Amino acid sequence: MRLLLHIAARMGMALLTMLSVSLIVFVAMRMLPGGFEMIILGPIQTEEARAVITEQFGLDRSLPEQFLSWLVAVLHGDFGISMITRIPIADEILRRLGATVQLTAMAVITALCVGLPLGVAAGLADSSTSVRTCGRLVGALGASTPDFVLGVALVYIFSVWSLGLTVGGYVPFFEDPLANLRAMILPASTLSVFGIALILRTTRESVLTVMTEGYITGAVARGDDPASIVRRHVLRNASLPVMTVATIYLSLLLGGAVIVEILFTVPGVGLYTWNALLNRDYGVTQSAVLLFSGVIVTCNMLVDIAYALVDPRIRGRRQQ
Repeated sequence: MRLLLHIAARMGMALLTMLSVSLIVFVAMRMLPGGFEMIILGPIQTEEARAVITEQFGLDRSLPEQFLSWLVAVLHGDFGISMITRIPIADEILRRLGATVQLTAMAVITALCVGLPLGVAAGLADSSTSVRTCGRLVGALGASTPDFVLGVALVYIFSVWSLGLTVGGYVPFFEDPLANLRAMILPASTLSVFGIALILRTTRESVLTVMTEGYITGAVARGDDPASIVRRHVLRNASLPVMTVATIYLSLLLGGAVIVEILFTVPGVGLYTWNALLNRDYGVTQSAVLLFSGVIVTCNMLVDIAYALVDPRIRGRRQQ
């Protein structure tokens, strides 16, 4: 019962958070200098033309009416149409979602494949060895290097010297897998650097903490095989913080994906949102931000539920 109440409370908070984000984005878009009608008509415009545009798209109504109308439509599954292209927003997002999902998936897989082994090795190594020093260096550099700085550097390097990879020129994976990977390796690598550092440092600290526990000392005293100790005790008990951080990192990727998609011209949801923001395409921006916030809130909610399911202290409270 306690677990169900916990899940219900988290879902309520998630819905409230998404509603708040939607309202903030709605107001922020209207506060930007230059409205949609000014972007469309350009410098040569008349009051009559502006009145026609605002009436056509319902921008002449009050802000509360516009927000409630959009919110009711979204709750019914209608995200509206783009004010620029006149194409349904849901169709555009679904068409571009594949590129964003592939980019984030490649970044997460790269971060896990690189960060986990380095973190475990750094945690098991002696403090005086070069392995732990290398782990600290990689973690510090990855955590302190912004995505846009690394992305700009890679764009410059691989624009001058191709080295077998391409900048831009995105091709869907099922059309040409090789060309797709050549175009996606650079943006995915850029997006994964922070994740490598985050997972490496979390794994290292978790392994160091587990290595000080009494059951590890007992296993060593019994003469258990070192590989078995690492597999059965160290990795299993150090995995929960790493899983939590990996889930949170997945939600953080969405913000970085927007920057990386702009730098490498990946036609994903991030680039679509950026272009909509520049053109004051209100419906597209609000819908995309709602999607991003929904993913982030869902990831955080799943982490909380996982803690409630796995943490023995929470299970003990449920049984009381």
